[in-house]
Amino acid sequence: MSLLKVTDIHKTHNDDQTLKGVSLNLEKGEILCLLGPSGCGKTTLLRIIAGLETPDQGQVIFDGVDMVRIQPHERRFSMMFQEFALFPHKNVFENVAFGLRMQKWSDNEIKEQTCQVLSLVGLEGMETRNVDELSGGERQRVALARSLAPQPRLLMLDEPMGSLDRALRERLIQDLRQILKQVNVTAIFVTHDQNEAFTVADRIAVFNTGFIEQLDHPEDLYRRPINQFVAGFLGFQNLLPGFIKGKYTVETEFGKLMLDEHLRKEGDKVKVLIRPEGIRMVEENERAAKDEVFIKAIVQDRRFQGANYQISVKTDNHSTLLFYLPIDITPPQPNQSINLILKTSTMVVIN
Repeated sequence: MSLLKVTDIHKTHNDDQTLKGVSLNLEKGEILCLLGPSGCGKTTLLRIIAGLETPDQGQVIFDGVDMVRIQPHERRFSMMFQEFALFPHKNVFENVAFGLRMQKWSDNEIKEQTCQVLSLVGLEGMETRNVDELSGGERQRVALARSLAPQPRLLMLDEPMGSLDRALRERLIQDLRQILKQVNVTAIFVTHDQNEAFTVADRIAVFNTGFIEQLDHPEDLYRRPINQFVAGFLGFQNLLPGFIKGKYTVETEFGKLMLDEHLRKEGDKVKVLIRPEGIRMVEENERAAKDEVFIKAIVQDRRFQGANYQISVKTDNHSTLLFYLPIDITPPQPNQSINLILKTSTMVVIN
């Protein structure tokens, strides 16, 4: 049985339907990311689970108990916000210990638990430091330690890395998953950044204007986005029009493609998503294998991105596509004619 079960949640703000029948489950120890653009409803759902807002309709069942009428402080959930909301007049120890004092923990228990969670987040020995002396990353760790200290039944994080610069976010996000898994806390993480979601999550729910488009494991979400919205939000740009020609065949501008999936009804119009990896530059006389496609193209743009080259090309059929090439090759130049072989394993039919 799932630890958290959210069923058919509706919420309207000022005649704007923020949530439109959202349902999801969460297992004990699982990290779920709510991913989507600003204003799509993910923070509203988090606030409803926390008890800070009441749904117009639906249920929030936690450990078999309906939470809708239970006060926030009685739920034993913790919530961490983007702004950290630390007390500037208290030192690191007192910021972390605050929630434990509110819950009437003994002095010995408070000291032991506070030092334990500060060690967990990498701040051991900094108990007496003032929070205004800390870097942004250190303040973020204090806020996380304060959220973990009361041993919450559910931890909710609302854009916790949003105020940090990108380099710091990328370092801390790796630590965050490790810390959450080490204490085996059940968590919901809200973000608009797909890289954060892929790094932290066991599963990802992609939101779009009040409902969930797709709820899946990160690998499955990346390999098989369910529709154009999910594909676009994940940054995929290569979408070719086509139509179904048989059980495993779709007709596109590149000819008939044999894809390793059971397709829809013959004649249906579809889009073929081509992921940007899994291509190689070849000579004109090289033949494609059964699971490959040969195309000619003109390079429109080339950008060095550290781990790879990003190239934008225009095919003979005038489609503009974006691909990644490894950095250990001589990269093509803009306006250069090139030959590419694409793996059909990087393609998927979507709605």
